[in-house]
Amino acid sequence: MLDFLKSTVGRKYIMGISGLVWMGFVLTHMAGNMLILVSPDLYNAYGHAIVSNKLVLYGAESVLVLALIVHVTTAISLTIENRKAKGTRYAVNPNGDKGPTLASQTMGLQGSLVLAFIITHLATFKYGKEYETVVNGVPMRDLHRLVVELFQQPGYVLWYVVALIVLMFHLSHGAHSIFQSFGFLERKMVKGVRKFAWAYAIIVAAGFLSQPLYVYLLKGN
Repeated sequence: MLDFLKSTVGRKYIMGISGLVWMGFVLTHMAGNMLILVSPDLYNAYGHAIVSNKLVLYGAESVLVLALIVHVTTAISLTIENRKAKGTRYAVNPNGDKGPTLASQTMGLQGSLVLAFIITHLATFKYGKEYETVVNGVPMRDLHRLVVELFQQPGYVLWYVVALIVLMFHLSHGAHSIFQSFGFLERKMVKGVRKFAWAYAIIVAAGFLSQPLYVYLLKGN
């Protein structure tokens, strides 16, 4: 088992599993954050409910951190291995999926930008300013105020938009690659899987993008 996990195929499986963990998280995170379009109190209550359940919070954070570390380190090891393999060319796969794309060739750069985005996102939101509000008699962090404050800054909105566009391409290629890594991608499935991957990536990116654009364009001073 250990030998398999160390092999190229095994590490691609690891990449796929760790990627799935984050794909599930960003989709649910995006959906929850859409509450900012509904009501400040509802958005703050949602955030408060998450941080109030310490067992679930710390458990989820531990899984995400572990998955991220595994994903990044495995990606680096596979990239180094690929670069050492000289004289090889990409060929048409038996399943009909043709050669490398721009997205696949820039996955390292995309991943680096996404990692930078995650770090800045945590620094500004999770560990950002602590405002307080009261919802239905319950004191809680006023996350809505912090979000509005940040998304009224043109520079931050621009960085957020660029990072999410990069994330969209990263998710699209990643979702498509998971089917390949797990051996589920047959010739007849290629077009459908590619459409699914793009649909997923666009939905996630559009959902996240709607939040800073809504705040900046409609709630700005």
